[in-house]
Amino acid sequence: MSARQLQHDSPWLLALLAALVALGPLSVDMYLPAMPIMMRAFDTDISHMHLTLSSYLTGFALFHLACGPLADRFGRKPVLVIGTALFVAACIGCSLSATVEQLLLFRFLQGIGACVGPTLARAVARDVFGPTGAARALSLIAMLMALAPAVAPTLGGVLLLVLPWESVFVFLACYGAAMIALIHVFLPESLPLVQSLHPAKIARNYAELLVDPFFLTVTITSGLVYAGLLVYLASSSFVYIDMLGVPVEYFGLVFLSSVVGYMGGSACSARLSKQYESERIMLFGVVLGVSASCLLLACSTAWPDSVAALMLPMALYSVAMGLVLPHAMAIALRPFPHIAGTASSLLGFIQMSLSAAASALIGQFLTTSPQPMVWMLLTISLVSLLLGLRAHKLYLRTRP
Repeated sequence: MSARQLQHDSPWLLALLAALVALGPLSVDMYLPAMPIMMRAFDTDISHMHLTLSSYLTGFALFHLACGPLADRFGRKPVLVIGTALFVAACIGCSLSATVEQLLLFRFLQGIGACVGPTLARAVARDVFGPTGAARALSLIAMLMALAPAVAPTLGGVLLLVLPWESVFVFLACYGAAMIALIHVFLPESLPLVQSLHPAKIARNYAELLVDPFFLTVTITSGLVYAGLLVYLASSSFVYIDMLGVPVEYFGLVFLSSVVGYMGGSACSARLSKQYESERIMLFGVVLGVSASCLLLACSTAWPDSVAALMLPMALYSVAMGLVLPHAMAIALRPFPHIAGTASSLLGFIQMSLSAAASALIGQFLTTSPQPMVWMLLTISLVSLLLGLRAHKLYLRTRP
């Protein structure tokens, strides 16, 4: 089926791509309310529980480097099916883990399997909708995908009321199995041009991306914005449940404001893409993210025991992320239609590597106060602003 024919079914295609992208946030958000319970079950500490997120993100990051080249050689569909099958197997392994070390291993494998969904959904969007339509398509996918983090923490909390923590991973395995069936039936192949898997060719493709200053700057900027969210997510169950006393069944409600913010930012992103260039929208989002981080510091200092003092500024940060991520992806992939899978892979690798490092680092400092989380988020946001300004300057220099 051609890209033109795929576009005729774009609403269903976008829904399927959003469901594939949701593999990532579901794997993170759904087990968040279980982290304090799992910490006690495995007789471990906060830093080790943060490593269960970091190990997932590390696997997610590393497989990006192979996922793109494999998809550029064998096609998007077979790599999606095999990767999602690994995800299902790893979820079952997580549910059967008896020690935190076993859980770390299966979370790493889960990350490898989960990375094919978001990575190749971006590549399919670039294949089908082209260099300009991809920004709007990715914004709409992000808006649909935001349903996952809206539902996941609440669903995880409800499961924990009646079932043990293992049920979270059983549910994820069932979701992955459903995705395999949908991919097989409804997703046509969209690979425009078969690429070689020769190591020299792959190295040249990655070198082409790594020597492009605009690609790197945009990618690291968006990666830092996403890493800021992961610092918040990694800390959230301990901050809200253990430090602020939020009942586990209501933990998911805390995220509704952030989810609404992300959906609103993604919706604005799609609408603004009709009137403004992606570079301008991305810069505005980065500035908004810094503003939200400053507001978070001010509110958490003034009202240290308030849930709203953390929740509401993070909703604004989520709006900023909804503006930054889709346009950063579209900007980064725009010049590389011939290696869209490889470009998407490197983007994901950088993004997830930064998130893995940040989530592991915050676990070393988080003890009895959310302030380490707040200061790390502010620091990350300020660095993203500096890089975002540099990316905008590079864009202005090359603009005709």
